Amino acid sequence: MTAEKPSSSIRCGVVAVLGAPNAGKSTLVNALVGQKIAITSPKAQTTRTRVLGVALEGDTQIVLVDTPGIFAPKRRLDRAMVQAAWGGVQDADLIALVVDSKAGLGEKVEAMLTALEARKEPKILILNKVDIADKGKLLIHAQRLNERIPFRETYFISAATGDGLAEMKSALAAAMPEGPWHFPADQVSNASDRMLSAEITREQIYHQLHAELPYETAVETEKYSERADGSVEIHQQILVAKSSQRAIVLGKSGQRLKEIGSRSRAELSNLLGCPVHLYLHVKVKENWDEDRGVYRDIGLDWVE
Repeated sequence: MTAEKPSSSIRCGVVAVLGAPNAGKSTLVNALVGQKIAITSPKAQTTRTRVLGVALEGDTQIVLVDTPGIFAPKRRLDRAMVQAAWGGVQDADLIALVVDSKAGLGEKVEAMLTALEARKEPKILILNKVDIADKGKLLIHAQRLNERIPFRETYFISAATGDGLAEMKSALAAAMPEGPWHFPADQVSNASDRMLSAEITREQIYHQLHAELPYETAVETEKYSERADGSVEIHQQILVAKSSQRAIVLGKSGQRLKEIGSRSRAELSNLLGCPVHLYLHVKVKENWDEDRGVYRDIGLDWVE
C-alpha cells in the first residue's frame, strides 16, 4: 500500500543493510527506526529473515531492509537465510555494507566484497562499533575497503551508542529518490505482531542458552488473539530436534522456560503497549528444519 504524505517535496527509498553475521545490522536498523523492530544478541546469525524497518527523516521515509548475515551456508536453513539476505538487495536504491570495525577484515567480509563488486546499485560503507574498535585501524580498514569498491560515502558509527548516526541518517535521507511514502507515517515495520512475538521469544532463547542450541530451535506462534479487556493472549511452541534439547530448554523444574517466558512477556508488553498472557511449551520435532511449514511461519522461502 502506498501512503502519500501531503508535501511538495517528499522522498522515499529502500536501503538494503548487508553485512557479515554479528556486524550490528539489526542494532543499526533499530536505532535508525527509533524503536525495536528486529531482535539482537551477541551471537552471530540471530536474524533469520528479511525485516523492513521504516525510518523518518523530515519529509523522507527510509525503508531499511534488515537482512540475515551473509555466511557460507551448510544446511537448508542456512541457504534460505543467505538467499533472504541477497533477496533483500533486489530493487534497493542503496546498499549499505556494515562492517564490524572491531573484528576488522577477514574472509567473510572479503566474500561480501567479491559479491558486491558486480552489483550496480550505489553503495555506502558503514564501519560500526567504533566505540570499542582500535582507533588506529579504522582509517586503514576504510582505505582497504574503498580500494576494493568505490563506495559513495564512508561512515564511522556506533549503532549501540548512537555516535555518528544523526549525520548518517540525514545523508541517507538526501540519497533517497523523490516519490510517495510506501508506508503510513505511524508504521515502523512490515512485521506483524504475531511474527514479532515469536522473534522476541527466540531472542530470549539466544540470550539464555549457550553453544549451538539456539541455532537448533525455532519458535512458532500457534495462537495470537486480543481479549475483551484489551490484553493479548499468545500461545507459542519452541521446536527442538531432540529430547535432550527439550530438557535443556526446560531447565531444572522448568525454571529456564519460565525465565524465557517471563522476559519475553515483559518485552512484548512494552512493545505492544498492553498486558500480555504468554504460554510457552517445548516440542520435540525431529528435522524441523526440513519442514516447509516451519519455513513459511518464520518468513523464509523454501530452497532446494
